[in-house]
Amino acid sequence: MPILNAIVHRIEKAGDAPARLLPAESSLPLSDALDALLEGLNRAYHGKTKAWGHFPAEGSEQGSPLAGELADYLADGRDFVALTRTLTERLTALLDAHLSVSGDLLVLETRFGDGHFLTLALLHHREGFAVDPQLALVPARQLNLAQMSLAARIDLAQWQAGDSRQYLSWTRDRGGKALAEGFAALLGAVEGVDASGETRTLLRAFSDYVEQEDLPEETSREKTATLIDYASDQASRGEPITLEELSELLDEQQPKAFYDHIRNADYGLSPEIPPDRRTLSQFRRFTGRAAGVSISFDSHLLGSSVEYDEGQDRLIIKQVPRQLKEQLKRQG
Repeated sequence: MPILNAIVHRIEKAGDAPARLLPAESSLPLSDALDALLEGLNRAYHGKTKAWGHFPAEGSEQGSPLAGELADYLADGRDFVALTRTLTERLTALLDAHLSVSGDLLVLETRFGDGHFLTLALLHHREGFAVDPQLALVPARQLNLAQMSLAARIDLAQWQAGDSRQYLSWTRDRGGKALAEGFAALLGAVEGVDASGETRTLLRAFSDYVEQEDLPEETSREKTATLIDYASDQASRGEPITLEELSELLDEQQPKAFYDHIRNADYGLSPEIPPDRRTLSQFRRFTGRAAGVSISFDSHLLGSSVEYDEGQDRLIIKQVPRQLKEQLKRQG
């Protein structure tokens, strides 16, 4: 991911004293160390719980100063240093109210293929150790990528194209609700996609599809593994699940089958879904076979369509599959 511009502004905060901005005068020089930092930052960011959304519509009451500043920057109306300094000034006021530690705001402008991104992350330090040329152990202060208080990424290309409502993502798993809401307001972000809810809906649509197609158990397991592997890989890369691409992976012979199932049943899913790692990790199939009985069902159905009564050692199925119901009626 080639780096176009990079800069670090420091925000100093100690105890009850007001936060103080120490702005950089120029961008960082490009280097192998900066490339390695970006790689580590990407891994850390992709593993965070995030919200997804967009800037408010132009002319709406909920304006976004950042959107206007970015538009000026992309039109060569202001330079990178000035853009990031203005952003850090606003962030300093937010942190003064919610955090009691200093931090460095790293801002990176990068390109990858057709993508054009602006990434910002508030990083803190940790005390570590290194070995010097004399093989002595010495203290070494390091950036702690795991402790990322705030971070955001804007897909500038998608924003400018105007054909997406999820080009902006930001972390929301640290510092409490007030800080998270303040950070979203600072970005001017409007949450447009519920990643956890969309992922759950996708998994429900997949379960319905498997039932509708009356797939053999082995085929069902293979398709489940394909879905989870693809979705997890997209999550690791920080990219959305594309329904058409997933459909092609699930059935090479009928590449539109799953996609058509979703559209025909009107699940309300977006063409691209930001994957939620936590929801994906909880999705698995329960299977069992004994005394001529074979059963399997998706884990998210437990407690709703399927109940397990441990005391009575029984499984209660509330919504009998249509094919099974028809067979039972014919037998009766």
